[in-house]
Amino acid sequence: MKSGGATELNTFYPIKPECVADVPATRFKPRAGKTLSQRRWHASFSEDGHLDIAKVLRRIQRGGVHPSIKGEVWEFLLGCYDPNSTLEERNELKQRRRGQYDMWKAECQRMVPVIGTGKFITTPLFDDDGRPTDPSLVGIQTSDKKVLQWMQLLHQIGLDVVRTDRALVFYETEVNQAKLWDVLSVYAWLDNDIGYVQGMNDICSPLIMLIENEADCYWCFDRAMRRMRENFRCNESSMGVQSQLGVLSQIIKTVDPKLHHHLEDLDGGEYLFAFRMLMVLFRREFSFADTLYLWELMWAMEYNPNIFQKYEDPDKAKGPSPPNDKLLKQYGKFERKNVKTGHREETSALSVFLVASVLEIKNRRILNEAKGVDDVVKILGDITSNLDAKKACTEALKLQKKYLSKVSSII
Repeated sequence: MKSGGATELNTFYPIKPECVADVPATRFKPRAGKTLSQRRWHASFSEDGHLDIAKVLRRIQRGGVHPSIKGEVWEFLLGCYDPNSTLEERNELKQRRRGQYDMWKAECQRMVPVIGTGKFITTPLFDDDGRPTDPSLVGIQTSDKKVLQWMQLLHQIGLDVVRTDRALVFYETEVNQAKLWDVLSVYAWLDNDIGYVQGMNDICSPLIMLIENEADCYWCFDRAMRRMRENFRCNESSMGVQSQLGVLSQIIKTVDPKLHHHLEDLDGGEYLFAFRMLMVLFRREFSFADTLYLWELMWAMEYNPNIFQKYEDPDKAKGPSPPNDKLLKQYGKFERKNVKTGHREETSALSVFLVASVLEIKNRRILNEAKGVDDVVKILGDITSNLDAKKACTEALKLQKKYLSKVSSII
């Protein structure tokens, strides 16, 4: 493994020269003996392709994943594949999924022919009277409500694509932007309930860069959204991430009542200042490379060996396993603690404890300097480029332990 640090990372995620001064500095560096290297990754598979997930999780939790293999490692972390499957079984599943994606994309393309052409749209397909603004862009005439709602989303997705990771050289080309637009458009067509919400582009963008095949990328994004989807559920009365903000409030109230009461006095008791952090998993607080490092640390710590079965065949998915030592090694540190204590609250994701740990780190400044919610936002804004992902996750695990201890003593 090379030791060039930022120089090496810049070869994987090059930044436009004119943008270098404007993006957060990167702290992550691949470290020999700690970071999961290509050699160690390949050595973690048996001859027929079974993955020693316990060994892989230990390595990732120590030092992340080398950029050269992030995409294929993430497919396991996000539950696209079962570590207990063979290479042949995974290849069969991959081909089946690719065929399924091609069918879905072709269905979308019949309605909006620009999909899949390497181009995308940023202007509405229909005017205020419901007439096509450019008939050549609309493949079918329909009064179907679902079709029309989806078509009316596409230009908004395009506008968000243009704004996504603009500092990266990768998105200088329209073809790469169009790949992001295609995946988000197909996903929006298939998700009848939520469709597309701004912020999904920030979650999908790294996957587009890391996974070359578009269909494979779609399935990885689908799995990422399985764990984050409720964050994007919004209606007139509530935001999806609100349930996590409620859990965040409960955590701080339990482990640091003084800070919680101070935030309540500032009218910050609903913790809306943490909305963005949770919505797009700290994309704004870290550099691109550090965000990827943070995500893989979190996903490794949250890993549950039943995740593939849960997504692929929920009816057959196993319930919480008894704390068998050998089996527990296949869980990430965070999830292992939940299994041991029987704490199964879905909204208590590691990201919530991560925000709580940031608040604890800034505890003194918030108590002494914050005279209003705007001051809290400013203090938290200062973490950009100054927060170490590994340290933040470690602090989050300590906070989880403290919280679960206090909750169990109350019960």
